[in-house]
Amino acid sequence: MSIEVKVPVLPESVSDATIAAWHKKPGDAVRRDENLVDLETDKVVLEVPAPADGVLKEIRHPTGDTVNSEDVIAILEAGAVAAAPAPAPPPAPAKAAAPSPQKAEATPAAQEPAKPANENLSPAGRRVATEQHIDAARVEGTGRGGRVTKEDLVNYGKGATAPKPAAPAPAVAAASLGPRPEERVPMTRIRARIAERLMQSKNSIAMLTSFNEVNLAQVVAMRKQLGEQFQKTHGIKLGFMSFFVKAACEALKRHPVVNASVDGNDIIYHGYQDISVAVSTDRGLVTPVLRDAQAMSFADIEKAIADFATRARDGKLTLDDLQGGTFTITNGGTFGSLFSTPIVNPPQSGILGMHTIKERAVVEDGQVVAAPMMYIAISYDHRIVDGKDAVLFLVDIKNQLENPHKMLLDI
Repeated sequence: MSIEVKVPVLPESVSDATIAAWHKKPGDAVRRDENLVDLETDKVVLEVPAPADGVLKEIRHPTGDTVNSEDVIAILEAGAVAAAPAPAPPPAPAKAAAPSPQKAEATPAAQEPAKPANENLSPAGRRVATEQHIDAARVEGTGRGGRVTKEDLVNYGKGATAPKPAAPAPAVAAASLGPRPEERVPMTRIRARIAERLMQSKNSIAMLTSFNEVNLAQVVAMRKQLGEQFQKTHGIKLGFMSFFVKAACEALKRHPVVNASVDGNDIIYHGYQDISVAVSTDRGLVTPVLRDAQAMSFADIEKAIADFATRARDGKLTLDDLQGGTFTITNGGTFGSLFSTPIVNPPQSGILGMHTIKERAVVEDGQVVAAPMMYIAISYDHRIVDGKDAVLFLVDIKNQLENPHKMLLDI
């Protein structure tokens, strides 16, 4: 029985998809739920599983084609068995006599009939050869690789002898720069979408960034004191990100405009905190969403982020994972960034940037001590967020992280 393999129903925010890679070819045996093809959208790569055991009979859209929801992209013959490969022919018996020198030196290229010389000319050269009845095989070429050019034909028609090109000067070994390879590849759908969103943010948002610094000594001490017990209890390491997510949720409750979004001339205030967490992948940056992060525990947050990171690397994130989000946190510190200005992800109005932790000299109670310091940044849409709100939000984040026990006591 023939079964149509279709593009899954795409959400309204995704107009179409591109065939990224076929993992099977016509005639291959497939198993039910085995991945047949990867579809790349603006946001994620979707896998299309086989609907039944059988044989892939036909591929209707090759790699690179653009397809829409429920387009038929292949035909599967359910229950069929792939044909066994034909046996290799037996080796030919050895001949006693050695082949003649002429046969031994023959090559496939020599056995094929050569194309007429005129067919290898450019259109302009072919016109000159036709009009002046010139056999290009009689003309000495001065072009690259001895190619006959239009000028060679014109000179030949005038009775002039085309000069042979001068031999190139020998390269100086000391000045050689070596190979200079280049490769041109098209943008992936995800990379193109990232570029589009960044330009949209740059051109449509009145973006401003404020900075502060935070002493993470108390957070470091808490992780050192309770980290091992936390991992034994919850099966996951206690990282820094869960502290920042919890602090952001509390600060967003007290500064709701930073958690708002713009819709035309309206401002939408969200009574919940859906935190988008930036995750880097080989295909580009994605921002899966921690939904109702305000109700999540430290362990819930750490497990969800670890799951997002694993599925992002494996291309297993779904469109639902990436939809929505009221505020974003990005951590350039994992790559060593000391200072940066993160870009707002519209229609959100704010993004918190984390950076690398550095031991720096700070003054505490009149004494200079070394402390694990981090620069933090808040980029925001100045159309709806005033500078005062952004600065107070960042100070709120700083105060919570420098007194992490307040987060545990919900104060």
